[in-house]
Amino acid sequence: MDVANSCYNYASYLCYKILKTLYRVLCLLHINYKNMNNPTTITIAGKSKHPLTVNRLGYGTMRLTGEGIYGEPPRRDEALEILRQTAANDINFLDTADYYGEDVTNRLIAEALYPYNDDLVICTKVGGARKPDKSWIPFNKPENLRSSIENNLRTLKLDQITLVHFRVMHADAGFEASLEEMYKMQQEGKILHVGVSNVNAEELQRAMTIGEVATVENMYGHAQRGSIKAPYGETRGAEDLLHICEANGIPLIPFFSLETAGKKKDTRIADIAKKYNATEAQINIAWLLHHSPWILPIPGTSSLEHFKENVAAQNIALTREDMDMLG
Repeated sequence: MDVANSCYNYASYLCYKILKTLYRVLCLLHINYKNMNNPTTITIAGKSKHPLTVNRLGYGTMRLTGEGIYGEPPRRDEALEILRQTAANDINFLDTADYYGEDVTNRLIAEALYPYNDDLVICTKVGGARKPDKSWIPFNKPENLRSSIENNLRTLKLDQITLVHFRVMHADAGFEASLEEMYKMQQEGKILHVGVSNVNAEELQRAMTIGEVATVENMYGHAQRGSIKAPYGETRGAEDLLHICEANGIPLIPFFSLETAGKKKDTRIADIAKKYNATEAQINIAWLLHHSPWILPIPGTSSLEHFKENVAAQNIALTREDMDMLG
């Protein structure tokens, strides 16, 4: 009897040890899965001589302007404080353009953050301009691009812009000539890395034959993944580009990522938000972070309260079941 009890106790002990070990392995697998699909950093131009690793939540400055993305912000002090809080919250990627305002966000960045932290990446865009009626127009001829780069350098108080996106405003027969001018300015040292914005898959492939494409900035979010027509031209989604970016190690920087689309209300984001006691905007950001490790979200806002909520979205760990439900 004692022998039987001893054997039983030993077998129970072994089962306990095996189950405990298995539990630890499963936990590690879950952690590795989460980290693999939601890393905290992303590398820009990883194959170049000057790769840049930034934290994987940036900030888009477009909303720090007046009505219609034009003129000075109505709450200027709050706009400056948001920019200061980016540094305080380890956000080291800012997206801007000299046609935001016009030139308002660049001036605000310089006022709030200059002299800049060594690890700060300021990404600007060229290829567009604004008219006094607040309309958006192409400004994409080689001489226009050069003028815009000089203006960005001057306002941001920089000798070199770390990353510049060439934004396609309309289908343009001068696409190659414009990009070639961008790479020429890169060779001159005015630009460190060149990216493209608002492109379709064919244009991205063409750009990759002209020079090294560091990043792509297109419209992308849970509810808005495809392209839409607008009065000033087509706004291109990134649904058809993400696989190209992933295959080539090119970060995708989504704009309008918190927008909703469609006539029928999709409640999936709202349902997950209730589960985590979060806002829908936070779940949108968390979805982007989990959807692909090659996505660098840059949610923008003119509200300091919403900015803090957006930063907190990094701490939401969506499960595989959540992601399957969100699609």
